[in-house]
Amino acid sequence: MKKLQLLFATVLLLLSFNVKADDMTLNTKLNLFNPDVRKCLIETSKAEGWELKSVYLNTKHEIVMIFDKGEETRIYISK
Repeated sequence: MKKLQLLFATVLLLLSFNVKADDMTLNTKLNLFNPDVRKCLIETSKAEGWELKSVYLNTKHEIVMIFDKGEETRIYISK
């Protein structure tokens, strides 16, 4: 019985992680190397209630910007 309860709890955890991953939006169509585009993205996102969580340069030398709003996450990657 304990093994069945453990299996059930594990399945519930896996399902909850899968649901959380669906709330992420990825956008790669913006030229984030342009400072005007970055500024407009930050201002527009802030006006819509999004909070800038992180900005970094990944290993492919692309700018990555991560915004959060509640349980949702948006990731913008420059191409």
